[in-house]
Amino acid sequence: MKAVIAERYGTPNVLQLKDVPAPVPKPGEVLVRVHAASVNDWDWENLRGQLLLTRLLNGPFTPKVRILGGDIAGRVEAVGSQTTMFKPGDEVYGDLCMSGFGAFAEYVCAPEACLAPKPSGMTFEQAAAIPQAGMLAVQGLIDVGRIQRGQTLLLNGAGGGVGTFALQISRLYDARVTVVDKGSKLDMLRALGAEHAVDYMNEDFTRSGRTYDLILDAKMTRSPLEYLRALTPHGSYVTVGGHIPRLVQLGLLSRPIARFSNKRVRLVGLKPNKDLAYMNGLFEKGALIPVVDGVYALDAVPDAFRRFGTGDHLGKIVIRVS
Repeated sequence: MKAVIAERYGTPNVLQLKDVPAPVPKPGEVLVRVHAASVNDWDWENLRGQLLLTRLLNGPFTPKVRILGGDIAGRVEAVGSQTTMFKPGDEVYGDLCMSGFGAFAEYVCAPEACLAPKPSGMTFEQAAAIPQAGMLAVQGLIDVGRIQRGQTLLLNGAGGGVGTFALQISRLYDARVTVVDKGSKLDMLRALGAEHAVDYMNEDFTRSGRTYDLILDAKMTRSPLEYLRALTPHGSYVTVGGHIPRLVQLGLLSRPIARFSNKRVRLVGLKPNKDLAYMNGLFEKGALIPVVDGVYALDAVPDAFRRFGTGDHLGKIVIRVS
């Protein structure tokens, strides 16, 4: 099979399309013929290897994960023993970030527990856009943020995958939503239902005087103390990830902030694939449509990563594999 291989850490230039043996499903796994995949922050960090944590988890000198890509959508080609949920021909999708990655290839083996049925009306490209970003949006807003009807909400870094899903979900709660991102993304976000839009290049939302019941942050680049200025007296700040030093600060400050104020700061611990059935339901009701920035062929994965690295993409960058 053909797969995009990263044999060393570096820029998208190190990615190479090669022929490698197709995997064979183990007990409890299915072999998926990949039709589409998408790019996430974890893929970007695993490619570059610039963070100490990445090197600790993925190899200090050369990457253990040679085929990147967590989000997949495709068709079951074969099943291993002890599989009960799927059969050959079933259309499935899911996130393999906790089971070895491998989406940027023609075939990948996946534990059946990592997959969900793809609705018939959903394209493979739409399905591939959902798993990781969709779970972070749902778990950030609902599980951790505990969004309430009619709240004021701010989405920071709203123009990517997490933000575009979170914006659509928040509209189901009649939330009054402010979005923050590059100016080039704001028209798209208004079209999705944002009430107010902020170009972070021209305005610092933490110093504008506006306050919010809930802030969901896709790009934590500030100290948690700065976000407190933009929260209402009982407001909550939730981040799905960000720069490691800022996440360390959040871990150290979360308890003192809760002790000395009624405000809360929290980090989402991703539970992959937990809410795919919920996303299926929203899609089938017409309440949610994945925003896809562009679709790249498998041999253009380096270009997809370059686009991702600029931060200019609207929604998700998708790879069409077959």
